[in-house]
Amino acid sequence: MLEVLTASGLALAAGLNAWIPLLVLGALDRFTGLVDLPEGWDWLANEWVLLVLLVLLVVEIVADKVPGLDSLNDIVQTVVRPTAGGLAFGSGVGASTVAVTDPAAFFSSPDWIPVAIGVVLALGVHLAKAAARPVVNASTAGVGAPVVSTVEDLGSAALSFLAILVPVLVVIALGVMIGLVIVVVRRRRARRRPDRAASAP
Repeated sequence: MLEVLTASGLALAAGLNAWIPLLVLGALDRFTGLVDLPEGWDWLANEWVLLVLLVLLVVEIVADKVPGLDSLNDIVQTVVRPTAGGLAFGSGVGASTVAVTDPAAFFSSPDWIPVAIGVVLALGVHLAKAAARPVVNASTAGVGAPVVSTVEDLGSAALSFLAILVPVLVVIALGVMIGLVIVVVRRRRARRRPDRAASAP
């Protein structure tokens, strides 16, 4: 059960920022004894992989804080974040491999299931984030973009560490995230009502 909570937390964190949970996993395995990546996932702890992840993280952090560019970044990340979520979930539950040398054998085995679950979790968070960002930009004239982006990055980092160190708290974090999505959706609907009323004859 704790493995599933850890994997879920990492996948949700990837929905906010693709690179943070992968970097946290790899760094903690490489430099501490807190994480012991399963066989087939130890490439995440390679120094070159960590360096590439760090560079990609810096690029995303910068791109996500510029109004307009953040929405373009979200379009690109529609593929990247769910993929990272699948990798994070798979490594969190100890899936045997991410190297698919025989696709038919891979999909006929249960190895694809953890990856698919991680993709779905990360995609859900990503879509909520991508839908909320234009609302934030429009309502704050772009001023809120760097603030919200920083909160998302910190949330991704916190969720990644919580998932590894105290996985039970992932349930609370998930509840908070669902609550935030509900608030954003309600505000968006509330803003549309006056516009519709004003345009009605």
